[in-house]
Amino acid sequence: MTIRQIHERLERDTLSPYAVLSENSLGRSHPIDECDIRTCFQQDIDRICHCKAFRRLKHKTQVFLRPEGDHYRTRLTHTLEVSRIARTISRSLRLNEDLTEAMAMAHDLGHTPFGHAGEYALDSIVPGGFRHNEQSVRVVEKLENGGCGLSLCKEVIDGILYHSGEGVAPTLEGRVLKYADRIAYINHDIDDAIRAGILSEEDIPLELRKELGFRYSDRIDCMVRSVIKNSSEETISMSTEIGQATDELRAFMFRNVYHNNEAKREEHKVSGMLGKLYDYYCSNPDKLPAESLRFIEEDGIERAVCDYIAGMTDQYAVSRFTEIFIPQGWERY
Repeated sequence: MTIRQIHERLERDTLSPYAVLSENSLGRSHPIDECDIRTCFQQDIDRICHCKAFRRLKHKTQVFLRPEGDHYRTRLTHTLEVSRIARTISRSLRLNEDLTEAMAMAHDLGHTPFGHAGEYALDSIVPGGFRHNEQSVRVVEKLENGGCGLSLCKEVIDGILYHSGEGVAPTLEGRVLKYADRIAYINHDIDDAIRAGILSEEDIPLELRKELGFRYSDRIDCMVRSVIKNSSEETISMSTEIGQATDELRAFMFRNVYHNNEAKREEHKVSGMLGKLYDYYCSNPDKLPAESLRFIEEDGIERAVCDYIAGMTDQYAVSRFTEIFIPQGWERY
């Protein structure tokens, strides 16, 4: 037996009957060579981890725009925290950890520069709108690897697509990801907001702290344990009490952080900047990089420009805007 086949046998012997077995994957749109060491979902994790879009996440905003402190979350550290929470839940429920990790590692690959401010900006100007979960699917299906995509398994792509929004993933692993994403961002955004001086621990309503915990780690532990305890063979869920408290804590974050004038004082500039970049590249497609030009004929100039801008890091977007729109000093003597 190969090492991969040993892993597949272990999955059959140890995972829940409701878990997705790697040997039963629905496959890929473009088949790749089977590995004798890694299962198909383990291959997907590696393909995601080594792609360019994953590396760019380290310079994309989570909540606070281009933070100067070393300890604020970025889109990359958010992704890693989601992955760890998702794996803990999946392991406890005897679901496929590798499938859950692959979904988690790729779920935000399509996110814009400047976090949700960038997403809202593109959604308002791109024909057909913009949603980062759909863009993440586009990244792995088409934009990466020179236009060939990453050829991920269908279950992984489904988890990416349904990690946000109203839709429900067809796999339990995908439903775990949706909870893990929410648990991660609510709690680490509180931690960052306290670090930024936007919140203090005592600002969080006392009844929510009594229900969920008085510390960052306690609240994550409470939410994760609730998912593990209250999920069943056909559904992933929290208890009514913890689920309601989590929703109330999320609403508290929207009121006090995500829509906070101090925390978001620079975000009004994002829409204008990305809008100007969008108009410029739509009017000057020859200024796009060669790898973007190939998509104009297939998908139209608007979508090709949207792909290019959505893929930018915060600092790259600022650099392009400065180069195009800000007068430069005369350097020749």
